[in-house]
Order: sequence, then C-alpha cells, then structure tokens
Amino acid sequence: MRFARLYLFVPFLLAASLTAQQGWFPPEGGLLKYRVNQLFGKKPWTLPAGFELGEVVSVATDSRGEVYVFHRGVNGDPLLVFDAQGKYLRSWGKGLITHAHNIRFDPQETLWITDDAGSQILKFSRDGKLLQTLGVKDKPGKDERSFGGPADVAFAKNGDYYIADGNGPHRNERIVKYDKNGKFLKAWGKPGSGPGEFDVVHTLVLDSKENLYVSDHHNNRIQIFDSNGNFIKQWTHLGPAQGLYITPKDELFALMIRSQEENSLSVGLAGKIMKIDLATGNIVGSIESPGHSIHLDKDGVIWVGSLSGNILRWAPAESTPARGRGAKK
Repeated sequence: MRFARLYLFVPFLLAASLTAQQGWFPPEGGLLKYRVNQLFGKKPWTLPAGFELGEVVSVATDSRGEVYVFHRGVNGDPLLVFDAQGKYLRSWGKGLITHAHNIRFDPQETLWITDDAGSQILKFSRDGKLLQTLGVKDKPGKDERSFGGPADVAFAKNGDYYIADGNGPHRNERIVKYDKNGKFLKAWGKPGSGPGEFDVVHTLVLDSKENLYVSDHHNNRIQIFDSNGNFIKQWTHLGPAQGLYITPKDELFALMIRSQEENSLSVGLAGKIMKIDLATGNIVGSIESPGHSIHLDKDGVIWVGSLSGNILRWAPAESTPARGRGAKK
C-alpha cells in the first residue's frame, strides 16, 4: 500500500515541477525601475520635411544634453541632433555613409562614427565638421591603416583607442589598438570560437582598469581582455551583447539577447537591458527592451537605438505610477 501511494505521489511531483517551469519568469536580478518614452524625436514631429527615421542603430549625448542619433533611413541625413526634449536642431552626413553602425564621443567630445560596410571611421565636431577619416571608403583591408568592418570604438584614459574591426560583409574578426596620436600599436583576433577568436565583434567598452569587454556576437558570449589584448575570461551565461556601456563608476549596462539565432528571427526586436556586476558577471537588474545600442547620459537616463526606427528614452523611475481612475485593484 505504501508503494502504491509513492507511485501516485511521484507523478504528482513531476507534474507540479513541470507546471512550475511554465509561464513568465521574473526579471533577472530584479526589475530595473525605468519608464520609457518610445516616441522621442517623433512626437511632436520637428524633423524637416522629407526626413524619415530608418533603423536607429546608435544614440549618444554630449555635455550640453544634446542627443545625437545615427540611423539608416534613406530620406534625410543619417546623423540627427535633438535637444533634450526631442526637438530637431541640426543634421549632416548625407552621402558619406555606406552602412551606419555606431557612434561614440571621446573625452574631448569628438564624435566617432563607424561605417561597417563602408570600412571606415569618420570623426566629426559636434556641429558636423569632418575632422578625420580612418580607412578608405568602400575599400576594405587588413593592415595598420585599413579596416574590413569597423563596428565600434573605445577610449582609454591616456588617449589610446581600440577599434572593433569585426562586423559587416568584410569583417576582419580583430581588435586594433592605436595611441592618442593614431600610431598603430597592435591588433589581435582571428576567426574562431576559442579565447581571443571572434565571430562578429559587435561592440566593446573599457572599464576603469582598462580591461576591455567585447561582444563576440555569433559565439554568444562576452570576452574580457587586458589593455594589451591578453585574454582574462569570458561570460557565456548572458548571450551576445547588442550594445555595451560602462559608466565612470564602473557600472556596466548591456543590451543583451539570448542568442544570435533569436536575434536573427526577431529582426533585432528581442532583448533586455541588463545591469551587470563587473566582478562576477552576475545580473543586478533587468528590463525588457529591443535595441541595437545603449548609452547613458550624465543624469542616468538610458538611451537605446532600436532597429524598429525608434529612439527609446528610459528615465529612472523610483516609484510606480499611480493607478488611473477606474483601474482594477
């Protein structure tokens, strides 16, 4: 009789276990408390007649609070500048870009633009003056002065900079390091899945110790190197990063997807913003968000460029909005 009861009880436990695994899971690390404006730059509409936002690949802000938006639309300029309220200010870049990928400000607030399919990096002043071009437009290469598919750039405190040369049809699967004067220092990386090998170098950032965090996209991981390119470790539990950003306080914010396969099927609409502990790789908090890039401004607002054609402005929200009249309790 006791065996019969046990026989009946085990299937019940299995069924309960399976049931517990179904349904919605809580946000990893707890819910990040932010509220989103998904119509920034669109409502009210202030863009010039004929302008239209295409896939928004990157967003950055300057010390004045102006918002720089890089997109792939064919109508209008690829680089748009808005004020903090979303009003159009100025734009430039028509005819200069083959395929937009990312923008970053260096410490001097020079704007660096990566054109992956065009195999070049362009440097602009904040008012749109072209200051320098790295690489040759539409002529991919793999030497000290040419690139295959530059995707992102990161800046060290001493002025050294790193270029992720690993995206697009001509990607080289490498990271290239230069000093502040543009002198070539070194390059590392090759195709593969081992330490120091890459399959799409999508984005990279530096922490205060000048360790480099690199999204090895198709290998579904983040690799971490020291400033000389020596492999330290890798995180394989998070998936690949669409975008990475480290604050001056060493807070790592990442726009993550579970796998490259999911990203391809969802056309870039899957994803989560995650706050990640640098020491352990543990997720501190998360919130659902699509996107291709991530940036934090001086006020802690998270800016996401989405391939849906939206600029997502995530503002810190310490409290839950009050329920509207008539809402169910």
